[in-house]
Amino acid sequence: MSDVVLEIKNLTRRFGAFTAVDALTLSVNAGEVFGLLGSNGAGKTTTIKMLTTLLPPSSGEARVAGFSITTQAVGVRRAIGYVPQAVSVDGSLTGYENLLIFAKLYDLPHREQQARIKEALEFMNLTADGGRLVSEYSGGMVRRLEIAQSTLHRPKVLFLDEPTVGLDPIARDAVWKHLVDMRANYGTTLFFTTHYLEEAESHCDRMAIMHLGKVAALGTCEELEASLGGGGHTLNDVFVHYAGSALDSGGNFRDVSAERATAQRLG
Repeated sequence: MSDVVLEIKNLTRRFGAFTAVDALTLSVNAGEVFGLLGSNGAGKTTTIKMLTTLLPPSSGEARVAGFSITTQAVGVRRAIGYVPQAVSVDGSLTGYENLLIFAKLYDLPHREQQARIKEALEFMNLTADGGRLVSEYSGGMVRRLEIAQSTLHRPKVLFLDEPTVGLDPIARDAVWKHLVDMRANYGTTLFFTTHYLEEAESHCDRMAIMHLGKVAALGTCEELEASLGGGGHTLNDVFVHYAGSALDSGGNFRDVSAERATAQRLG
């Protein structure tokens, strides 16, 4: 797990006079589970959008699986999977039909499409529900289908933006079981954002805490807890220390609206 699969150097994104991501620099190893934490508005989603080539950086650079996000966007897109906060499957189609569309979008060889779809449905425990309309799925099933479609082409890096937002604890555990199994089976690197600190503590090899567009802290859970000095500190203590405890740190109206809309659709 020593090969670097994601290299970020001074990555910056400005919106007018506002700097959403400020000279972000970090690297992620192949096969690692890496968490990006921070309050709403800290720059997490903007970072993921740049790394997935959905948003161009104002300056700086990043390489994903060896491809530049600024000059080799097609290579990046072929090497990654992406599960956004917003629901990204079509409720008017069946689970199988959603996967078939993605198999074609990823340009999988025709002779491999059915086998890959069957494997994805089995792996995400959706075989019995592949012929049902997605509008009939529970929130946890929807997320598992999204993960299935984003990994049909077996990406080197899977980006997940708040993958379990709006899910109950049982559904969250089910989603993470499949993510952990996928990492073990395929060596997929997982790069995710979350507000659930217990997820980060349970699953991350390392994590970074963002505050006002910058990386305020980086390391393993144990290293971050030790950085506060003394003993007995928790990840919650670390988060409050580095991410800020201001009462107005909950993001803007657009952030809150998007998160609540996603939670409502998955609930």
